[in-house]
Amino acid sequence: MHSSTERSPDRPRTSSMTSPMASSTQRAATVALTALAPASWGTTYVVTTELLPPGHPLFAGLMRALPAGLIALALTRVLPRGDWWWKAAVLGVLNIGGMPLLFLAAERLPGGVAATLGAVQPLLVAGLAVAVLHDRPTAWRLSWGAIGVIGVGLVVLGPGARLDAVGVLAGLGHTATMAGGVVLTKRWGRPAGVGPLTLAGWQLTVGGLLLLPLTLAIEGVPQRIDAGAVGGYLWLGSMGGLIAYTLWFRGIGKLPVGASAPLVLLSPLVATVIGLALGESLSLPQTLGFVLALAALLAAQLTPRTGEFDEVRYDDRRGRCHRDGRQPGDRRGPCTRTPGARPVPEARE
Repeated sequence: MHSSTERSPDRPRTSSMTSPMASSTQRAATVALTALAPASWGTTYVVTTELLPPGHPLFAGLMRALPAGLIALALTRVLPRGDWWWKAAVLGVLNIGGMPLLFLAAERLPGGVAATLGAVQPLLVAGLAVAVLHDRPTAWRLSWGAIGVIGVGLVVLGPGARLDAVGVLAGLGHTATMAGGVVLTKRWGRPAGVGPLTLAGWQLTVGGLLLLPLTLAIEGVPQRIDAGAVGGYLWLGSMGGLIAYTLWFRGIGKLPVGASAPLVLLSPLVATVIGLALGESLSLPQTLGFVLALAALLAAQLTPRTGEFDEVRYDDRRGRCHRDGRQPGDRRGPCTRTPGARPVPEARE
């Protein structure tokens, strides 16, 4: 029998030499890499309107998902096992299958307006996290989530904003499916020995196979695909697809759900910056909104008490995660799950 001070052989060894500064640096690097995903998604609106053939949101979603998924499967050569067949299918439908809704919203709404609908995702994630993860959101994150929505709204909504009912419903539908995908990805984690590239490949393939018959039956292939469209599809499938989703699922596994979800605010902010580069300008209220949205994104990564990156620990005695630092008797390192979630095994591709 092990004594109370003896370390179990299967328990990961915690490096007591790791300084808080080193931990914060690692966390900042994870946040930065994860943020590349929604930043790349912010280019979807300009790519859709400027490069892709109009009237083919299903085909755009198909080209973004299926080729990238098949490439990931070819690279990893790992298929789901056991209950991960249906879990991968559910996640693929939520995270990838709703992708045509995003392209439909991008076609029927100005890019900034469509991006604003995605800004409500952190609030949806917070609500779902209560039911699925039993993780009560803090007033700090809820407040900054609301401020982020207001900030993005100030940037892109104005008297001249063109609102289309179908586009609005499509944008909200995509936001809702992505919110469900984020929460379930955090809830289920990844199977042992499976890395984020493999998980992304499963979901992209499932989403692509779902869209394939729908695309052929409803839209078909665009009659004309020029060089610009080819470039757009390549960008959406590579940076906006395989690379972005790999980084996104990696970040969801490492970060608290309340910290990863607000990163989607980068999508409308990037869309706004692209608009500025194309000759648009910001009024004073829009500039204020941009600052508010950026502040909300950064504030969601911090704790209000210490101002440092939020660290989540696992308490062996209580069997749960908490955010108040190391507890007496807790000799484990940073927790890999949120309350109600299974551990996320680390794996390398």
